[in-house]
Amino acid sequence: LYAWLSDVSAVRALVAEHPVLSRLALGAVNALQIMCAFLPGEPVELACGYAFGFWEGTLVCLVASAVASAAIFLAVRRWGWSLVGLFFDRSHLERFGWLHNARRLELVMLVVFLIPGTPKDFLTYFAGLTEVRFWPVLAITTLGRIPSIVTSTVAASAFGAGNYGMAVGAVVVAVALAAAGGLLYKRFEGMVRG
Repeated sequence: LYAWLSDVSAVRALVAEHPVLSRLALGAVNALQIMCAFLPGEPVELACGYAFGFWEGTLVCLVASAVASAAIFLAVRRWGWSLVGLFFDRSHLERFGWLHNARRLELVMLVVFLIPGTPKDFLTYFAGLTEVRFWPVLAITTLGRIPSIVTSTVAASAFGAGNYGMAVGAVVVAVALAAAGGLLYKRFEGMVRG
């Protein structure tokens, strides 16, 4: 399996053989990863970039994100805490009192989603428990993932093309953004609580 995966031409030949099924399969895995909030998204984003290249990999990830975010939001609106409680403890919501303020929540979600490495998925679930509207949440949870998706798909696509310098550069940028994002998130979280 490793030998096959390390041969990008073999992977892309399989993708070319099954153009619709391969995209649907990786898109479904990506959507499932978002719905199972405890799973990291980067490996799936890397797989999309490796299998489909930068543009298509990014598009597959964005479509999967939109589908998963819409499903989460609507399911939480329907089943509330009985669904959210499967993944999160109620203390998370109580700890972040600002989650009840719709305008503040939209702003915080936008900031958090734009910073790679921040905990995005819990906000998607909690948004369904609040008064925020569906379309702003869908836009934020989809478009706000672009920086994280782009760094992953660029790195994997460059690696698959044999451009190791660009792949390493993209990983370095992603790690730097995640580290800076973590610091900004902690600072922003303190400001929002206060």
